[in-house]
Amino acid sequence: MFMREHYPDVVVERPGITMWDLIVKKGMPPTRIVRYCCDQLKERGGQGRFVITGVRWAESARCKNGWGVLELNSHSSVRIKLMNDNDEARRLLESCVMKSMHTLNPIIDWLEEDVWEYLESRGISHCCLYDEGYSRIGCIGCPLAGAKQMRREFARYPKYERAYLRAFDRMLQARIDNGKPYLKWHCGQDVMDWWLRESSHSVPENQITFEDISAEGVDTL
Repeated sequence: MFMREHYPDVVVERPGITMWDLIVKKGMPPTRIVRYCCDQLKERGGQGRFVITGVRWAESARCKNGWGVLELNSHSSVRIKLMNDNDEARRLLESCVMKSMHTLNPIIDWLEEDVWEYLESRGISHCCLYDEGYSRIGCIGCPLAGAKQMRREFARYPKYERAYLRAFDRMLQARIDNGKPYLKWHCGQDVMDWWLRESSHSVPENQITFEDISAEGVDTL
């Protein structure tokens, strides 16, 4: 809604598959470890173009480690970063030969106060969610945000929670149809409960782990 109102000229490239169908295809929800949704829904654009992002070192889980220019290519031993990763290994200018794409991160070294100072000085509107306590705005239900934030988002957007539950039910049925049932999950709510616990960064001893899922034959790639 904010994008449509304030930036009507922005063209949104729609992916070839929805999140709900992707969950069914993969046979498991996306996790902090297996981020297949980023690859399919965020990283498909930009080929042959110059991409500009708003990633910042200050939003990394670890401290920034300096300024520089880094070229990333398909023959390098350096891991190619996702365009939305706020990792300290990100650089001002990045290139990916494999994707024929160049990426510029112009505010890579900005602090949060720098961002707000710039917006206020230029009279640039910001999404109202920031005024409601959100520090970052991403995908609804992203496991990287953690279980607490996921529950907060589902409380605000219950239709998305129901959409996830329907996708999980379809996912389980697809596994049965393919002869690969997962016996510890009996319904979409079971999957949702596991997903939230897995995203809490603290898994109890008796909780199903990611390794348990892999052993049961869930498609993790």
